[in-house]
Amino acid sequence: MDTINTEIVVLGAGPGGYAAAFYAADSGKKVLLVEQDERLGGVCLNRGCIPSKALLHAAKMIVEARESAHRGITFGPPQIELDKLRAWKDSIVEKLAGGISFLAGKRGVQVLTGRGYFESSQTLRVETSQGQQFVNFEKAIVAVGSNAALPKAFDLGNPRVMTSTEALEVQEVPEDLLVVGGGYIGMELGSVYANLGSKVVVVEALDTILSGADPDLVRPVLKHAQAIFRELRFKTKVTSMATKGKKILTVTEGPDKTPREELYDRVLVSVGRVPHCRDIGLENTKVEQDERGFIKVNDQQQTADPAILAIGDIAGGVLLAHKATKEGRIAVETILGEASTSAGIVIPAVVFTDPEAAWCGLSEAEARAKGIAVDVAKFPWAASGRALTFDHAGGLTKLIIDSETERVLGVGIVGYGAGELIAEGVVVVEMGGSVRDLAECVHPHPTLSETIMEAAEAFYGHATHMLSPKKREE
Repeated sequence: MDTINTEIVVLGAGPGGYAAAFYAADSGKKVLLVEQDERLGGVCLNRGCIPSKALLHAAKMIVEARESAHRGITFGPPQIELDKLRAWKDSIVEKLAGGISFLAGKRGVQVLTGRGYFESSQTLRVETSQGQQFVNFEKAIVAVGSNAALPKAFDLGNPRVMTSTEALEVQEVPEDLLVVGGGYIGMELGSVYANLGSKVVVVEALDTILSGADPDLVRPVLKHAQAIFRELRFKTKVTSMATKGKKILTVTEGPDKTPREELYDRVLVSVGRVPHCRDIGLENTKVEQDERGFIKVNDQQQTADPAILAIGDIAGGVLLAHKATKEGRIAVETILGEASTSAGIVIPAVVFTDPEAAWCGLSEAEARAKGIAVDVAKFPWAASGRALTFDHAGGLTKLIIDSETERVLGVGIVGYGAGELIAEGVVVVEMGGSVRDLAECVHPHPTLSETIMEAAEAFYGHATHMLSPKKREE
């Protein structure tokens, strides 16, 4: 094969990689996008964000049908056809992946399918189905992502021990499922299987689920989880796993340190993610990695190698698709010589449980830990007419406000559709808006978005639908 010469090569076609490639092409650069999978989109599209949200939606239909009886609408027991469920989920992935390929072609982005390996700081070797292809580049953007972590003690070579990748295939609905880890992946997929009919036990080493979120945002999620899961065990670790016939024998150890043996049909290990940095030739470049394997970058996504930038999960920080997309744009702007930085960027987090939880900016716990003087304004969804029409009165909207300037430093929401609502919070925090800005913006009625306005009004002591604990000087 002839050597390909390009201005920019992007290694990895996930939400960061393809966004970077598209933006670079839109900016007039000659771009080559290298992806080892046949389908573009990376883990998020193919084995993460999109298929998990499809399954969450499907499982939620079961719950809504079951809970509608008190409204005078009764459905029969659900009949679940896993083949059709998988086919529907996969059709969504195929459609989106096809769309990305179409856009790549229209933008003139050359796509090369194969595994990339850095021969040097200017040359990438790509192992394709037709043989080796060498690529000479001026700049490279590494966007190879991360993999689900599977500790060696749990890697039995048994398909009944799953990571999120295998769990999303929904090969069966196990009668008994153990979920190791109470983070967002464990809680989301655990709820899918619980709603499909599995008896789910979640074990978490810490003392609560969703570490990092404020406790008042976690409480409604925890309450619902306790209702649909067989059990949640905190301060508990899995000390060993072994295959025993068609079951997985697990040994757990709780706060009392007493070993507990149990058999499960399947186990979902959701204990985090690790950088996908093995065997890509970073040792042949000047790129530096931290002790966990993540590539070290500065605020412009530059590595220690002048020719190589890194974005997304491989660059560490919060491992979220939208963070990767933003960093892809920053990397391209850096290559173009434009002023761009990731410093101070507001990255929202969303957990798609039932109810959803979302937050952005500074959390209340972070503010207290840093000694920042803040006021917290809250609006309970029990006072929201729209929330009551959804039968979701247990939600909460909260604002973290700088006590001196009244600037909104953070927003937290738990409740139906919180993931959609948090965008308004991102805008006000990113733009340095004040709580008065939110209070004076007219929000449509009846909507859940009103809870943001009323939380702001509560700060001044005149929220229409609640009695505020105090009134501020106007």
